[in-house]
Amino acid sequence: MTSTASSTHTRQVQATEEQRPWWQQRLRRFGNAELPRGDVRDRLTPAYHRPSTRLWAAMGVGEATAERVTRWFGWGGPLLVTLMAGLMRFWHLGKPNAVIFDETYYAKDAWALVHDGYEANWPKNANDLIIHHAHQVVIPTDPAYVVHPPVGKYVIGLGELLFGFNPFGWRFMTALLGTLAVLMLCRIGRRLFRSTFLGCLAGALLAVDGLQYVMSRTSLLDGVLEFFVLAAFGCLLIDRDKARARLAAALPVDADGRLRPDSRVAETAFLGARPWRWVAGVMLGLAIGTKWNGLYFLAAFCVMTLLWDVGARRVAGARGYRAYLPVLKFDTALTFVSMLVVSVVVYVTSWIGWILSPSDGTGGYYRNWAVTDGKGSSWSFVPDWLRSLWHYEHEVYLFHVGLTSPHTYQSNPWSWIVAGRPVSYYYESPAAGSPGCSAAPGQKCASEVLALGTPLLWWAACFALLYVLWRWAFRRDWRASAIAGAVAAGYLPWFLYQERTIFYFYAVVFVPFLCLAVAMMIGAILGPPGSDERRRVVGAAAAGVLVLLIAWNFIYFWPLYTGTTITIDEWRSRMWLDTWI
Repeated sequence: MTSTASSTHTRQVQATEEQRPWWQQRLRRFGNAELPRGDVRDRLTPAYHRPSTRLWAAMGVGEATAERVTRWFGWGGPLLVTLMAGLMRFWHLGKPNAVIFDETYYAKDAWALVHDGYEANWPKNANDLIIHHAHQVVIPTDPAYVVHPPVGKYVIGLGELLFGFNPFGWRFMTALLGTLAVLMLCRIGRRLFRSTFLGCLAGALLAVDGLQYVMSRTSLLDGVLEFFVLAAFGCLLIDRDKARARLAAALPVDADGRLRPDSRVAETAFLGARPWRWVAGVMLGLAIGTKWNGLYFLAAFCVMTLLWDVGARRVAGARGYRAYLPVLKFDTALTFVSMLVVSVVVYVTSWIGWILSPSDGTGGYYRNWAVTDGKGSSWSFVPDWLRSLWHYEHEVYLFHVGLTSPHTYQSNPWSWIVAGRPVSYYYESPAAGSPGCSAAPGQKCASEVLALGTPLLWWAACFALLYVLWRWAFRRDWRASAIAGAVAAGYLPWFLYQERTIFYFYAVVFVPFLCLAVAMMIGAILGPPGSDERRRVVGAAAAGVLVLLIAWNFIYFWPLYTGTTITIDEWRSRMWLDTWI
């Protein structure tokens, strides 16, 4: 670059900083953030980090080979991590050979749903009959009042159709989605951090999180919700990259071949139909169709993706409030349709089985409400199925906000982040001499499936969240804000329901984002690019110790995640907190 071009760029950067609000300037100084440097292209579409050439040289790998390995590892690394996660999740998936915890609802609801289109009211002895004589099971015709939408149960039911009405069958799809969530997180982390290593690290952390592991091996809805939320987040990340690449392509190039900001382009460029936002809308509709708390992610992600657009236009040259005007003009309405409208359409469509069931009292619960109790309403011009569905949803809402019946394993969300009150899904006390029990005569063993996040990972995540909030507040790091926003969408709403009966395993939906936070913190521990060798060695040692401790912690608690029979003393040694019992 010529000196003139260099000085011009410096003045542009200084002008950009001077135009920032005073409070942002002070925060940036406090956070020791440097002024933006480099080509605008590097800020709109930053390149992926590549391993140091010194590493390849030390391994005796040539430059051409190193380039091929680096390209391969972008998918090869995530696939290897996913293979490890899948082997763990499908290992003895049918054990315990029992209906555990809330499988008593969702496994049976799913079976009825995929056959009749609506949930049935099962007899009290149905669980024993299903385990021992599944071929004799007859689906009841009496409809059941259920309080969660059907998507997650359709997902569970697909596994049952493939592998039968048995524990392996009703856990198959949650195990598959739990495994695919690891793959998605590897790729999401890679795109977020521009580092294949940190992406694979985030996925590996998710693979060894006890809560996500147990939820992947149990036919509950929250693991399905986690998958759709994470998929929506990944779609929006892809959309962000593609929109910024389109914006970069529209900017002018100076004499040195560098992109330069242009306010006219930044304020008038149309970024296209944004197909990945439409896919995100579908994923969010499926999330809401699994459990209603997907609504919070819909709201958070809509705001997040629009703010990303504002940031992109600022980098491209828009100044002050003028960065918001093109977003309002070009992006807001399209986002409303592609995410809000699409998600509503997907949600309503997910009720198709219930909608098509008879309205003469032999169909789904409340399906006949519009032609019985709701007959003669001033809203009679609305189709009967829609009025009945609205009434059903209203009754479900009243149930959710009024649910205060005590439960042994209920917990306050304040305790979730430190894994204060896990949930026991299954527990038996085999006597000495029973298969698998090595206890001394007169003693007992324990076999438990405990929904408990890997403690060291969750406790490390507490510090990682503080680091992420610091990065957001003082370094204006969009990656930190994205992670913090996703955790907030999955976590903070539960504080509104202090009196409601709620459980720790609801937190599984934001576990992937905790793993991203820990990966980001470990990246900082490793040291920034350009660090000297001593800093790198110390950082690598500290990061390595932390990762190995988390992996060891998962292995240590493995018996409690899989229902493996251990002596009662071994079980007690794993009850680190009194609240875990």
